[in-house]
Amino acid sequence: MGEQRGHEAADRLCEACVNLLGVDAAAISLVFEGANMGTLGASGTAARIYDEAQFTHGEGPCLDAVAHRAPVMVTDLADPAEVRWPAYGPAMLAHHIRGVYAMPITVAGLYIGALDVFAADPATLTVEQIIGVAEAAELAQLPMLDLLDQNFDEANALPGSDAWTELNALTRAEVGQATGMLMAQLHVSAPTALIRLRAHAYATGRSATEVAHDILERRVRLEHD
Repeated sequence: MGEQRGHEAADRLCEACVNLLGVDAAAISLVFEGANMGTLGASGTAARIYDEAQFTHGEGPCLDAVAHRAPVMVTDLADPAEVRWPAYGPAMLAHHIRGVYAMPITVAGLYIGALDVFAADPATLTVEQIIGVAEAAELAQLPMLDLLDQNFDEANALPGSDAWTELNALTRAEVGQATGMLMAQLHVSAPTALIRLRAHAYATGRSATEVAHDILERRVRLEHD
């Protein structure tokens, strides 16, 4: 019940961002140990695609916002001087997205995700829009709490505990579940397992979710290096 309620609330919050802030798409991501683990909410299918690209390429506004514990704003990804995301940037341009903005989300002092907004046209967010995104990021704590409960705290404190498995189930992200499977199969850490999954996705020209689904269905098995 909490999981469904959390996802529905996250979706509605993202839809509200689009309707009220004048952006083209919005998504909420969960980040675990520096890796993007799942899209918890999105304003629509396109927003999920934009957010999932961060799984595949291992870079993007959400990851930077959490890593640096600060908002990230890129006015125009097509600007030749904008080189921070050599893979994610071109991927977004291919989807006709020029501007991205990410606001970190915190729960109990932990930086556990970010609210990302996307714009088709290059533009700097106004003060009112930035305030709106910040307020939405605060509201995003509620669906995060519904989804994570105490599992994220335990998973951070005890990476080897059962909380990792419970966290994957709560996020409903196949990438997270497949990462957990790879951790057990390859005897590697969560970030290393996710890097292996993303590398396979990138090499085969598929999304991380597609590869994760095949791993869970045992149609794909990654071997030790």
